Amino acid sequence: MAALTSLDTLPWLRWPLLLVALLLLLVLGIWGGLALWYQLPSPSWLRVVVIGAWSVLGLAALGALCDWLPSGVGEWTPAAFVLCLVTLLAWWTSIVPSHQRVWADDVAQMLESRVEGDQVTLTNVRNFTWRGEDDYDINWETRHYDLSQLRSADLVLSYWMGPAIAHTLVSFGFADGRRLVFSLEIRKEKGEAFSAIGGFFRQFETVIVAADESDIIRTRTNARGEDVYLYRLNLKPEQLRAVFLGYLDRAAELHGHPRFYNTLTSNCTTIVFELARSLSPTLPLDYRLLASGYFANYAFDHGGLVPGHGFAELKQAGHITARALATKPGDDFASAIRVSVPGISD
Repeated sequence: MAALTSLDTLPWLRWPLLLVALLLLLVLGIWGGLALWYQLPSPSWLRVVVIGAWSVLGLAALGALCDWLPSGVGEWTPAAFVLCLVTLLAWWTSIVPSHQRVWADDVAQMLESRVEGDQVTLTNVRNFTWRGEDDYDINWETRHYDLSQLRSADLVLSYWMGPAIAHTLVSFGFADGRRLVFSLEIRKEKGEAFSAIGGFFRQFETVIVAADESDIIRTRTNARGEDVYLYRLNLKPEQLRAVFLGYLDRAAELHGHPRFYNTLTSNCTTIVFELARSLSPTLPLDYRLLASGYFANYAFDHGGLVPGHGFAELKQAGHITARALATKPGDDFASAIRVSVPGISD
């Protein structure tokens, strides 16, 4: 490359710049290939062809930077790569989230709320009956809650991909024994399956689901075979109310303005952290916000779990999977899974 050759008078600068250029080219090449794979609306074979062409062009540009190509080819290859990159970025910015898709049954409806003082009316609360992961009865309900009767909140972690990755939910308890769970989830289209990598590439929209525990927790323990833990949160009455309403506010925002799910920045754990930080602005960032399987440890370290117990004790007593599997239709599921969980007397 002539530009790099001209730096021969500054040899100490040539190699650092070349290394930066090579790393940038590599990152852009990988990003572009994945973006095309997850978002290009075409048959798989055509995506492979397009990604192959993109990769060849990237390798050619890489060869030009390293002076591995004949001078005639080396002059135009980087320019061609930049032109394709600009086109790719223009296409990428045109991909926008939408509520108008054919959604999977369990995320087909969006939560709506009306708050009048202490009285809350929720529309589209999910209360499916799950017999298996793909065998269920669909049921969406309208429910009424009195915030003055809000008594507790529990952190629920459901492990489905090793100890470092868990789905994070928050369950609120009321004086009359009812419980309501909030969960930020990917809004899958029919036939889609979760992909952590796809979550970086605008594959899914985001939805907040409000559901009965016998639906959203039972489906994880009993239908999907996930390992689930429950911890009583250490929150004051005014904090319980603020977090509950915070979920409703974010559900309303999503209803008006669809957003993409992002595996790193907008997921089931980051929303809990955002709501917690609204109560305690000094809460620090931590790797456990990304490794969500350790989020309960983070909450414990910052006083978020019921006091008076060590974390190992809370985790062991909060392992609810066996108790959930032992329940039968008609049992009080919420009470059964909380037997011996520290801090729970309701």
